[in-house]
Amino acid sequence: MIGERQRAAIDGVLGADSFGWGSETRAATGGRVSRGGAALRERRHLLLPALQAAQRAAGWVTPEALEYLHDRLGIAPADSYGVATFYDLIDTAPGQSVRVRVCDDIACSGITLDGLGDDVAVEHVSCLGHCNRGSAALVDVVGREPVTVAPVTIESLETAIETGTAVPSADEIGGSVRLLSRVGVVDPASLDDYRMHGGYEALKRALDAGPATVIQEVEESQLRGRGGAAFPAGQKWSAVARANAVTKYVVCNADESEPGTFKDRIVLENDPYALVEALTISAFAVGASRGYVYVRGEYPVAAQRMECAISEARRAGLLGNSVLASDFAFDMEVRRGGGAYICGEETALFNSIEGFRGEPRSKPPFPTERGLFGGPTVVNNVETLLNILPIVLDGGQAFAANRHGSVTGSKLFPVSGRVVRPGLYEAPPGTSLGEIIRMAGGVIGTFRAALIGGAAGEFVGPDGLDRVMSIEYSLGQPYGSGAIVVFDDTSDMDAVAKRIAAFFEHESCGQCVPCRIGTSVQHASLDRFLDGDSTQRKILEDVDRVMTDSSICGLGRTAASAIRSALKLGLIGGAA
Repeated sequence: MIGERQRAAIDGVLGADSFGWGSETRAATGGRVSRGGAALRERRHLLLPALQAAQRAAGWVTPEALEYLHDRLGIAPADSYGVATFYDLIDTAPGQSVRVRVCDDIACSGITLDGLGDDVAVEHVSCLGHCNRGSAALVDVVGREPVTVAPVTIESLETAIETGTAVPSADEIGGSVRLLSRVGVVDPASLDDYRMHGGYEALKRALDAGPATVIQEVEESQLRGRGGAAFPAGQKWSAVARANAVTKYVVCNADESEPGTFKDRIVLENDPYALVEALTISAFAVGASRGYVYVRGEYPVAAQRMECAISEARRAGLLGNSVLASDFAFDMEVRRGGGAYICGEETALFNSIEGFRGEPRSKPPFPTERGLFGGPTVVNNVETLLNILPIVLDGGQAFAANRHGSVTGSKLFPVSGRVVRPGLYEAPPGTSLGEIIRMAGGVIGTFRAALIGGAAGEFVGPDGLDRVMSIEYSLGQPYGSGAIVVFDDTSDMDAVAKRIAAFFEHESCGQCVPCRIGTSVQHASLDRFLDGDSTQRKILEDVDRVMTDSSICGLGRTAASAIRSALKLGLIGGAA
């Protein structure tokens, strides 16, 4: 029988059993029970939060919990099991009461942890989004919210396990600091403090100007998406605004999981009200009534602060049936990811919110036509939305005046690895790679290479330091999220390449053959190549072409880009 703690946790997400189809009814009718049709199907989107609640309560999702979810949501246990096993942060088998997930990705040292006790499971995982702090760990104790420890020491981990708390470390920020002006200045838990520093002035101006004017300003700003694809934000907004649909949605994609990237985490943790305000403006402009902030599951502090900001905004009349006493009705909620890199892809994110496995959908139709719950949807990432506030306040033309070529507005660059001051740096358009590295204090040793755009990006050697960091093709391809990981003459580039190949093999959702098989072959062939088998280079090149040309989504299409550039530059395989 399901434990009372796990049942209570699930009920806390789903509410009371208003349909009357629980286990008692099943027993009284000999197992015959109506499932409620559309009424239950409309609640499927609560599956992932319910699974997460069950996981937190018992340390794993028990078979009894799956049966209880069948009673409550009408979802077959096998279906729920398929969803649960898709996510790294959900377990379907019992384990130790304490789990410590330690980052060993390209910007971290992957330290060995001994002496934590037999009841502690230590697992080495991919990037946890604290690349600027060295190795990070996610401490998960049954019955408690997870805690992030960064940087990791045995002492800090023991404290987190015992008390459920961790001493926060300040994030280094620098550069022009317009978008980051409130970080470290405004109390992220205080709506009043945010408003004292100009918060909600942009929303007031937007409500006065009207939806059409807001969209015009965004179009005139020529703002391009900052999540990697660089699609013009104004085009997305205008397409959804024109759509003839009863219900429209806006989504903030805060599922950054690219190794080397941590910019969204810093904004979410330090300036959550700005995201609430910007997403509200987006909804007003396109006519959406509902919004979601999909926060990476490995970001517990970010999720908690966003939830607090949304609650306080709602209490202050800044969300709800009458936003700022207007006739505009809009509300939003936070959804936590379950630990799947692929859910950063917008259609995989939709599936995750809707209660399915986070696998990408084929396009078309595009999200602006048929997105979340089948409705027209605007998806923007955290940094893109952060730019909306100055666009509304200062005007689109003023924003576009700060430009380099077709690129407008400043850009956030998370810099980690072998630099003096790893952190988040804001740079104007036209800034070179070398200038950004100098903002971070310069290279510790002798510069060897930088990985631009994270695991899905490309390596740049010393001759690329003067190249402009631009979403135009100045580096051979867009710079993705803007992540910069720096390596010097002490860095083991073979180990870095192996970690990138292992990352993509693990994170492939397996839906399409080119990516599912290709990432596995790439990993195995790279190992053999680095062991001295030069014939494997041709296999790596063939796999690269197949994945790049044939994969359904961007994960497979970029899974070979870093390895390709490392081979081209002679960074791996014993070449200098």
